[in-house]
Amino acid sequence: MDPANYGILSLLPALIALVLAFITRDAIFSILLGTLVGIVISGQNILFGFTGLAQDALGNADFIWVLMIEVFVGIMVAYFQKSGAINAFTEFVGKKTLKQRGAQILGWLLGIFIFFSDYFSPLYVGTVMRNITDKARVSREKLAYICDSTSAPVCTIIPFSSWGVYMAGLLVGIGAFVDKDVATKAVVRSVPFNFYGILAVAMVGLIALGIVPDFGPMKKAEKRAAETGKVIADGAKPMLGKELSQIKPKEGIKSNLFINFLAPALIIISITLGTYIVMGSAKTLEGFVAAVAFQFVAMLVQRMATLQELIETAVEGIKSVMSAILILALAYCINSISKTLGTADYVISVTQSWITPTLLILFTFLVGAFISFFTGSSWGTYAIITPIVIPLAFELTGGEITSLQYAAIAAILGGGCFGDHCSPLSDTTILSSLAAGSDHIDHVKTQIPYTLTVAGISSILYIIVGMILF
Repeated sequence: MDPANYGILSLLPALIALVLAFITRDAIFSILLGTLVGIVISGQNILFGFTGLAQDALGNADFIWVLMIEVFVGIMVAYFQKSGAINAFTEFVGKKTLKQRGAQILGWLLGIFIFFSDYFSPLYVGTVMRNITDKARVSREKLAYICDSTSAPVCTIIPFSSWGVYMAGLLVGIGAFVDKDVATKAVVRSVPFNFYGILAVAMVGLIALGIVPDFGPMKKAEKRAAETGKVIADGAKPMLGKELSQIKPKEGIKSNLFINFLAPALIIISITLGTYIVMGSAKTLEGFVAAVAFQFVAMLVQRMATLQELIETAVEGIKSVMSAILILALAYCINSISKTLGTADYVISVTQSWITPTLLILFTFLVGAFISFFTGSSWGTYAIITPIVIPLAFELTGGEITSLQYAAIAAILGGGCFGDHCSPLSDTTILSSLAAGSDHIDHVKTQIPYTLTVAGISSILYIIVGMILF
């Protein structure tokens, strides 16, 4: 059957995935069911159709590339914990006496430094900074906000983070994005248009520096902490700051702050940026492999773990990213069945008479923000709207890659980030409350006025940019 003849039925996989995501709050189940519905609509046997679809969608170099990066991110995080790098940094900073402003600035900078994992970042920053901010009389709500606003937002504006890699993987095969190199360059060039991610991170710094005063419920929380020393409110139920993993460093072994804390991240930054500048293609996977290899050898030489313990730790690290890998795999599958059904072609046919570039990027951001807030999943949101929005952008530019594609990619990243950043259902929002030791609802209530402010400014900027450029 010709893809164009599926008509409105071609929207069902994405629509079902979206509706179920709202109802179940489970992106994996929702995208899986949407994929299965797509297979049924295409007239295939659901069992053989799914296995064939999975082999076609996942049996390629692009998916393996993204998958391997996620695997090595998991291993790297596990080795950070095993080496005791977090404890070493905590002890180092603990020797300093930081006041309220200094503690907030340090948390902000540390969150920016941990750019490669939105799961690890809040756990890392909250665990390291909790005692420091308590001494400085910074509320736990403020620490949770710092953790949250320097996790997902930072990941969206660093094109070589796992988020940038994931988005590049979703773009491959859509329009002129013929391979991962072209898609990666597009993600890099989208960064200046990612107003939400940039402003969310900048706002933390402005508030930490005192340039923008606290407002809303956060102002009350900070006043309470500063005047009474109560870092949590009376009657609050703080989530205890526990590490996600049970991986523990070996007793009696002292971690080296530079070797175990700074060097792995510097290796990734050097290789990814260096190869992009010199070769025109960022070798992101190679950067993570090199960093993990360095950690492995360093920990062996330092006698922090035996060979068997390092292998077991690596396995635990891989287990920790299985949820992200499943979402990634199903995203490829639903994208593939959407192409088979001609979803993008149908959407283009019914919108090309009225959609404009300005409306496209504004609606993309707002719809992404709405979906991600009520589902708590940014990656699931990206998987649903990318195969619809990007073909529309190509239709408006005659198939050419222009600033419209870059702005659309940025709007997808920023809109999806909004929900991951502030939804009470989001894993990173929960992890931020957990690591900071904050009451989860108090964290959400104090953070929302800030995120809505940033989202509002971002929307205005998309209208202005759309009117100027398009």
